[in-house]
Amino acid sequence: MPLLPERPNIEHLKKQAKDLLRDYEAGDAASFTRLRNSLPAAEGKTNSEIAALGLKLHDAQSCIAREYGLPSWRNLKNYVDWRNMMMSHAREDAVPRWLHYVYGHETDPPKPQLAARTLEERPDLGQGDLFLACASGDAAAIERAIAAGRECVNQLTDYWRCPGCKETLDMPPLVAVTHSTLLQLPAYKDSFRRCARLLLDAGADPNQFWMHGEHPLSALYGAAGKNHDSALTMMLLDAGANPNDGESLYHSLETPDHTCTRLLLERGAKLQVWTVLAHQLDRDDIEGLRLLLRYAGKSSTTDLEQCLFWAIRRRRDRAHVEALIAAGANPRAINKEGVSAWRLALQYGLTAAAEALEAAGGSESLSLEDRFVAACARCDELEARRILEAESGVFGRLSEFQLRQLPELVENRNTNAVKLMVRLGWPINVPGGDWKASALNLAVFQGDSDLTRFLLEHGASWTERHGFGDNVNGTLSWASRNRDPECGDWVGCARALVEHGMPADLESRYSDEVAEFFAAERAKSG
Repeated sequence: MPLLPERPNIEHLKKQAKDLLRDYEAGDAASFTRLRNSLPAAEGKTNSEIAALGLKLHDAQSCIAREYGLPSWRNLKNYVDWRNMMMSHAREDAVPRWLHYVYGHETDPPKPQLAARTLEERPDLGQGDLFLACASGDAAAIERAIAAGRECVNQLTDYWRCPGCKETLDMPPLVAVTHSTLLQLPAYKDSFRRCARLLLDAGADPNQFWMHGEHPLSALYGAAGKNHDSALTMMLLDAGANPNDGESLYHSLETPDHTCTRLLLERGAKLQVWTVLAHQLDRDDIEGLRLLLRYAGKSSTTDLEQCLFWAIRRRRDRAHVEALIAAGANPRAINKEGVSAWRLALQYGLTAAAEALEAAGGSESLSLEDRFVAACARCDELEARRILEAESGVFGRLSEFQLRQLPELVENRNTNAVKLMVRLGWPINVPGGDWKASALNLAVFQGDSDLTRFLLEHGASWTERHGFGDNVNGTLSWASRNRDPECGDWVGCARALVEHGMPADLESRYSDEVAEFFAAERAKSG
């Protein structure tokens, strides 16, 4: 796959497409090969069949885009615009770039520290209109705008458009304030709260929302669910914000501080038991679970049973299981695969959770296959090998559900059990987990370079696919850009992948550190 230059030129790419079309019309064999390799309409066809297609310039442009790893000419053009904007210091380019640091960009998370540093270096980025004042927390500028006409507090702005994704940043003022991630920085908190107070006092609708694609995101969601600011959350609720906006309660759970969650529940946020409790169980936070269960009321048995199985999948401890049973979850519940909560706890190596279920009457007899999986999960190598020696064909008798325990134990970071299972001969590329991924995909997603290397040394491959249709390189690309760099070693994962056969010249977006590693690897090979 060819690589785009550091500062690609769209006119040069247009010329490439015209040259390809000219060669195609002249019957050039190399052009037929390129089209066959990259254009879906020409895939699998002979030269004469491709010639008979009567391809046009837009087909050649599509072929060029796909050769550079992008699905369409529009995607290629947008990518070129974005790349060039990232290199530009002109204000019209620097402002959208800064706004994406503040609010995030497509799958890239916000970068509030970088946004603050950039604003210190270039204060003009936050000046010039009401939207920028709201994004930067400039209370004085907001006061001036209100003095010029109070109607501005409920108006949309559409001045700024990202040259990459072409998305218009058209947030109403109160949403721009509460969604700005500069609010997460202590030095900015007071100014943003003052901005929100000014807007509300001037008549801003506390239920302002922003249509982000097809999803309406409210001002309250920005305060409670994105920035987790209890003072702003209280301010909006006091002004009449609707706590049932479909996002605020769910995302308020994503912090150890339960204040925003409690405020929303006290003001009438309705608890969708399965959805909200499952999200809470994604974190090891028993107090948060108990808070939600106090507001869950008389929940359906089905919802609580689903939560019980989810707690086990998320490797929650005995206290979580006991809290769910006390709230009404059936300890003898059976999931859609016909597996009981007790048996599932054993298959995840959760001995204490299984004991809690057994004490509540949830135990049953186990098959030899169940005993083998349970021994692996609790790292009982002696028992696992004893069963394997007595029944050498045990792997062939494991169900699809049982085989999925390898990636699911990777997902739950039970590394010792995973290594034991692999050494015993467990099929290494079986998919599982939340996104039907192989063990290697999940190890790379977590930035676990040691486990990544171990799996590669035992036969895993970077070409393994996951449920979103990409391979391990795609996992590395997304995780290195979007996950906390302090929580994983994605350069180490990249190094292990290259050492085990993954090319260093794949066209993809990575974190700066991973991109630098691949650049150095390409330089080594000339």
